[in-house]
Amino acid sequence: MKNNIRVARAEVRMTQQQLADAADVSRQTINAIESGKFVPSTVLALKIAQIFGKRVEEIFILEDSD
Repeated sequence: MKNNIRVARAEVRMTQQQLADAADVSRQTINAIESGKFVPSTVLALKIAQIFGKRVEEIFILEDSD
């Protein structure tokens, strides 16, 4: 699964730590999601999308291999 979290953060000038605080997770979790090492739960994916005011599909993209 690919994601646009880094791009979304850049658009609003948000750090990983700020996103982590808003989503109530660790900065390491955000880093792992951004780098594709961790797939977030549905709840966390929804929270992240909501923080950016976007649809989940705008942040997370399923790949053919998923």
